[in-house]
Amino acid sequence: MRVKNKVNGQTTEDTVSMEKEKQRDQRIKKEIFPVSIFIISLVFFAVITTIQMKIIGNYINYTEISKTALISVFGFWFLGSVAFTFFTGWQTKKKYTDPLEKLSDAARKVAEGDFSVYLRPWHTKDKADCLDVLVQDFNKMVEELGSTETLKTDFFSNVSHEFKTPLSVIYSNAQILQRQSLASEQRECVDNIVDSSKRMSSLVQNMLKLNKLEKQTITPEVEVYDVCAQLCECAVQFEDSWEKKNLEFNVEMEDRAFVSADPGLMELVWNNLLSNAIKYNQEGGTITLSEISDEEYVRISVADTGYGMSKEVIRHIFDKFYQGDESHSSSGNGLGLALVKRILELSDASITVESIPEKGSVFTVMLKKEEKTEQKRE
Repeated sequence: MRVKNKVNGQTTEDTVSMEKEKQRDQRIKKEIFPVSIFIISLVFFAVITTIQMKIIGNYINYTEISKTALISVFGFWFLGSVAFTFFTGWQTKKKYTDPLEKLSDAARKVAEGDFSVYLRPWHTKDKADCLDVLVQDFNKMVEELGSTETLKTDFFSNVSHEFKTPLSVIYSNAQILQRQSLASEQRECVDNIVDSSKRMSSLVQNMLKLNKLEKQTITPEVEVYDVCAQLCECAVQFEDSWEKKNLEFNVEMEDRAFVSADPGLMELVWNNLLSNAIKYNQEGGTITLSEISDEEYVRISVADTGYGMSKEVIRHIFDKFYQGDESHSSSGNGLGLALVKRILELSDASITVESIPEKGSVFTVMLKKEEKTEQKRE
């Protein structure tokens, strides 16, 4: 996939080749049998030849041996070194390097959340070696992880469904009490119940949405639409929130930019990013919503001047229920960015994060650009 970004008049190219990654892991910096092994083999055989010549020299006269014969002997051992190196390297690659690379690729897929990975042993049970045993243990581990993940997902789904009804009852009754004439302490308690019910309801809804997205029971209803108009509509909804924190809200975008995606799902993405930018910003800070496009892609960024994140937090920011900033853990549930990530994966889009502690964060979404035509409107 080839991505071109245009920022401040400059063009940068980010080329990602999945095929090359599958062929070779970029973390591997050295072959098991590099050129140095050939040199060592050649020196080894040359030393053996020299010793042999010394021994033979006790029984024959060197002057009787022609230069051609000597060159032939050293040439023979040179070719022997080449053959030995390539044969040993081929055997090692076939029996160890290739299986280990496949195992490494499978482990990476499991780390990314794919528990359908299965590796076949290279030998039958009666001829199993240490690599076959390793593969068997790996498959068993993946199976157990997959079962645990399924159990966890089903648990979240069932609990979320069970929570919806009592939460609705609590929230509706609390709203009724809010309309009554109550003492200040009682009103404060009722307000706390309403706020907590709203946060709990938001958690339940996000859990259900994320669960459906992960199980792919939600099919994105893709259409071509103006993302700039959608961004403006989403931003307006948060006007009261940024004014309460005395935040400066800047917008830098084109008049129009069309993308192909599910507008309903993408609205969840923008709302989560804007909500986080406000929530984790400092009093009197700045939020910048920007959009820029080139011939291929639309780049949308939400930047804030808030608390920022460390590299360790960024690594886990899209994990479910992860909250890097403990001081604001009560104002979120750790599912928003996980939901964002999953929606963008289903939309063939990507998101990147740049952050500096105490300086702020920038979340950037890349969507494929579409041309709006009369035919597409029909």
